[in-house]
Amino acid sequence: MANNNSLNPNDASAQSYTSMSVGDVESIGAHCQMAFCHQLDFLPFRCESCKGTFCLDHRTETAHSCAKAGEWARRRTGVSPSPSRSSTPSGKPSVFTYDKQCSSPSCKTLVDTATNPGVHCANCNRTYCLKHRMGEDHDCKNLTPLGARPGAVTSREKGMAALEKLRAWGANKKAAAAKTSSPLAGLKKITSYSSSNSSASSSLAAMNALKRSAKGDDKIPPEKRVYLHVEASADTTTAKYPTGKFFYSKEWSIGRVLDAAAKALQVANVNNRVEGEDERLRVFHVEAGRLLEFKEKVGDALKDGNTIVLLRGVGPAVPDLIEA
Repeated sequence: MANNNSLNPNDASAQSYTSMSVGDVESIGAHCQMAFCHQLDFLPFRCESCKGTFCLDHRTETAHSCAKAGEWARRRTGVSPSPSRSSTPSGKPSVFTYDKQCSSPSCKTLVDTATNPGVHCANCNRTYCLKHRMGEDHDCKNLTPLGARPGAVTSREKGMAALEKLRAWGANKKAAAAKTSSPLAGLKKITSYSSSNSSASSSLAAMNALKRSAKGDDKIPPEKRVYLHVEASADTTTAKYPTGKFFYSKEWSIGRVLDAAAKALQVANVNNRVEGEDERLRVFHVEAGRLLEFKEKVGDALKDGNTIVLLRGVGPAVPDLIEA
């Protein structure tokens, strides 16, 4: 017969659990040290910066407003605290501690942060917020680029100097043409018919040589071709010989000719990536003495044997650069 003592609930040996007091339960975990929390957490977290104990919700330095934020990271890396750098251990900038702001004097927006990446202006070498990223919004054309050497010649100044030289050359050529068209010049032509005939023959030979050596798209029909001398100012190209002979279609725009000529002469063409005129390329028509508009047609503006020059920083286009 079974022993009745084994079924007695008052028998301590028959119990399958151990009774615990309230103090024993609290000794397993710890209370959160946040003033308004004090939650008992059985798996508490310890802050390595302030050495405090916190619950899951307040375990981060930001959540419990750690008085020594970033201290553990500085001890680990051996970097002393700096007021100009972020105190967060991650490599991401913090909008609360980062001190770089938009370069526009009237703007206080922080840039190069996680919420506002900032935009660098290549012309003035400054960084702006999204609102002031455009050149006209931060008055870029009137700013001296940061890091520019005093007295350094800008690309625009070089382009304008080259343009002035071409203007003078074109003016002299126009004056010479007017002198040969005077009545006295006509009498001289009559007496020197043989020499003028020889000059015409040499011009025809030069044109034939141009057509033979000119390069271009073979798909352009011969009757629609315009043969040109193309040059680039020395400050715009990396080519050893910045000149060439090319033919283009009469139906092409000047903008398309510029793209093709820049590629052939190894000229950096950033017209579609810049706002101002300092880095923009323009086409100068030597015989007409003017800058050509991008939308003009080749057949309307140019003739066989003409010369065009690629210049940088000389825009916008001017209708006539050579006075009559």
